[in-house]
Amino acid sequence: MKWNFPVFFVVLFATVVTRVSGAELHPYLQWAQNQKVFENYNKYPYVTVFDSIIANVQKTGLSVVVRKTLYGVVNSEGASKLSTLVLDYDPLSAEIVVKNTFIIRCNGLVEPFFSGGRLYDYPAPARMIYWGARQIMTEPGKLNPGDLVYIEYVRKGFTYALLSDDDQRFIPPMRGHYYDIVEFFDNYPIHCKVFSVKLPKTKKFIYNIYHADFDVSVAEVGDYTQATFSLTNILPVEKEFRRVADSDIAPKVIVTTTERWEEKSKWFYGVNEDFGSFKSTPEIDAKVKEILKGAKDELDSVARLNRWVADEIRYSGISMGPGEGYTLHTGDMTFIDRCGVCKDKAGMLVTMLRAAGFESYAAMTMAGSRIENIPADQFNHSVTVVKLRNGSYMLLDPTWVPFVREMWSSREQQQNYLLGLPEGDILRETQISAPENHYLKISNMATIDASGKATGVFVIEAEGQSDATVRSIFTRSFMPLWEWNVRKQLLESFPGAVIEKVEFTDPYLYYLYPVSIKIHYSITDFAVVDKKTMIFKPLSSAGVFGYAQMYGSFNATKPDRKYPFTGNCSQLVEIKENYTFGEKIKSSSFGKSPQSFKGTFVSFAQSVRVKGKELSMSVMEKFNQRVYPAEAWSEFFQLTKARENFNKPVVVKF
Repeated sequence: MKWNFPVFFVVLFATVVTRVSGAELHPYLQWAQNQKVFENYNKYPYVTVFDSIIANVQKTGLSVVVRKTLYGVVNSEGASKLSTLVLDYDPLSAEIVVKNTFIIRCNGLVEPFFSGGRLYDYPAPARMIYWGARQIMTEPGKLNPGDLVYIEYVRKGFTYALLSDDDQRFIPPMRGHYYDIVEFFDNYPIHCKVFSVKLPKTKKFIYNIYHADFDVSVAEVGDYTQATFSLTNILPVEKEFRRVADSDIAPKVIVTTTERWEEKSKWFYGVNEDFGSFKSTPEIDAKVKEILKGAKDELDSVARLNRWVADEIRYSGISMGPGEGYTLHTGDMTFIDRCGVCKDKAGMLVTMLRAAGFESYAAMTMAGSRIENIPADQFNHSVTVVKLRNGSYMLLDPTWVPFVREMWSSREQQQNYLLGLPEGDILRETQISAPENHYLKISNMATIDASGKATGVFVIEAEGQSDATVRSIFTRSFMPLWEWNVRKQLLESFPGAVIEKVEFTDPYLYYLYPVSIKIHYSITDFAVVDKKTMIFKPLSSAGVFGYAQMYGSFNATKPDRKYPFTGNCSQLVEIKENYTFGEKIKSSSFGKSPQSFKGTFVSFAQSVRVKGKELSMSVMEKFNQRVYPAEAWSEFFQLTKARENFNKPVVVKF
């Protein structure tokens, strides 16, 4: 799409706004009315009428950004949402100065609103990560439909702090380089948005646009390169169940001056080596020696160290002050504090692996969304890599695997990452983990007497991420609640059940064997009895331990969808139930229509056997990966239809 802004609209971004009399319409209001923004977006609470971002980049990479935004109040809900405006920043790496704010009433009157004490700078609310982030809040106050709210501010610096002090703290981590990721989307519509960047033409300017037909202009102006990206009529991305992140499917622009991922990789390696993030101490050396006592081989040693960091270093971020951000805390600091965020846990593991004689490095990744193949800083998570004797690299994530049998969480499969290596490295993607690595096996052996009372043993066993999910009822609660947490899995579906005994493997010995749980139970009136007929619902289809089954997250009610989607992890589910009765079975409704299919992404197989007094049923479900394209939804829909048959009450005649 190619379009040109009206001359008047260009002037809007440069205009110095002053008070006008209530008798005349303010130019912004007149323009908004001419554009019919209140009419065109009347199903939303408010609309961003325009959003202008102008970045000026210096040779050091320091950027000064002027942002001007105009909001339009559509209804009373929008008036409430726009009654406060909040700007986030980290004083270690950025500063924000609000230059102008005002309300344009529907009659054209302009009312400034931050000058009367309605501008606040305060510590940002925090949970688990305490790095000193702050917020600036200003209050337009009472608004009415048809009002416009304008805010203009200047931001200097970048998102993350690094090794620096004074004004140098505003220069980005890779000194001399610049990058930005500008999202052209929001939860509410944007009528017009423009991003303009100006930087010395001695720098290599690399950019890419995504998911929209932007109007783009790039030109050399004197000693500078100036690029402008604009888009109009941007609507919120349609909500779909479990769809991928907004940034994977919505319009955005990424710009950078870094040409190759190898440069970013070398920088990440060097900045932490220079800081001394991985230097060991006598205390750390002693702990490593203690942990590795009795280790059987190379992989056992790696696993022991990974488990110790995962389980013993609490996830809680404490700021080191200057140096926070991409710099990993020193191993000594994390070892003493026994806490840190992902990068600090990763750094602690690198420190301990090196102390044990391994070659180990930190790596960067992006949890929850895709990294585009353009060397900008698209990272929110840090992990560890160790080089094994055979020359291969093994990924480790002590943040995501506390009390998990895996060394690397398969909830992170199909995820991009970048190793911080001295020779540099390319952007990589984690492999898909086979469903068999994450099996969930459910079995139920029961007898049903003539009164409809069921007596049996319910067993659940799991491995990999299925193990972690089942085990969480222990590891995420207090020990006195463990048995109750097991009991309520049955009692929530069958409140009248009598649980005679509960058995389970030691939750904290997860590294020795997969989780296993047994419930010995009896349920009066489990089956409804009518002469020679019984009707009952199998335990597995009634929802017992349903939270551990992938199917529970994917009840597809329609055969298609628009966007890709995600599961928790690949998974293999096997369910087997066997019921023995006092009389020979003549027929069973369950056995009339067994179904099975094998798709590219999902497989389902159901079998039923009636022999004498026994009714046996089994189900196999296989989910082959974590991230799925939109076309995979048809297979989930097919699975839902097949499951409907399995989930129906069983009618048995004698």
